[in-house]
Amino acid sequence: MLLFPCLFILVFVMHFRRWSDFLVFKTHYVPAPPDRVVSSLIQAHNQWPMIHDPHLLGYLALPVAILCALALYAVGKDARPTASAAALLMTLSGVVYMGGVFGMWTAFYRGLGLVDAKYTEGATATFIALTTPSGAFQLTTTLAKLAMLGFACQGLALFGAKSVPSWAPILIAAGAALFLGFWDLDNWMLLGSLLMLAGFVPIRKCLLMETKV
Repeated sequence: MLLFPCLFILVFVMHFRRWSDFLVFKTHYVPAPPDRVVSSLIQAHNQWPMIHDPHLLGYLALPVAILCALALYAVGKDARPTASAAALLMTLSGVVYMGGVFGMWTAFYRGLGLVDAKYTEGATATFIALTTPSGAFQLTTTLAKLAMLGFACQGLALFGAKSVPSWAPILIAAGAALFLGFWDLDNWMLLGSLLMLAGFVPIRKCLLMETKV
């Protein structure tokens, strides 16, 4: 339960080139100019290891997110079995689609690193078409948000659960809400991950106590 938010924190930290970038809070996502993104990726030509791509790290972290969702269900099912089960199903469904989002961005970035510089103009046009918020891209991104909506519902379902402090569900739901409200804004989502991490700590203690009993 601690590894999942910590890995996501690392994913968002890797998006910042300098500390000052974190301090720029925006209310809506403004993508970087596609021509600049494409040309820089083509020039880099995949010289860095693939694991250095934050999208790949987020992709690989998703099985841990599934375990985290199951842990939340294990703690909350006795207090609210139906709500916990429904929220778990929502989270797991969203994680599947979130894998599609991370997988797409990883494929886009690594694929552009293999393009010859003479095809930069065509690659830019293709990148714009693939990342335009419409069609299949928008559908996958929208469905991926079910993961955070599910985590928020799982957190709220913990109210009344044995040994769970009342502030923990609030932090989990608030952290997930930051994801949903500021999707693709890395500093807001980093703060959301920190809130979820703080909320997961006492839940993990409750789970360990039940395991020992």
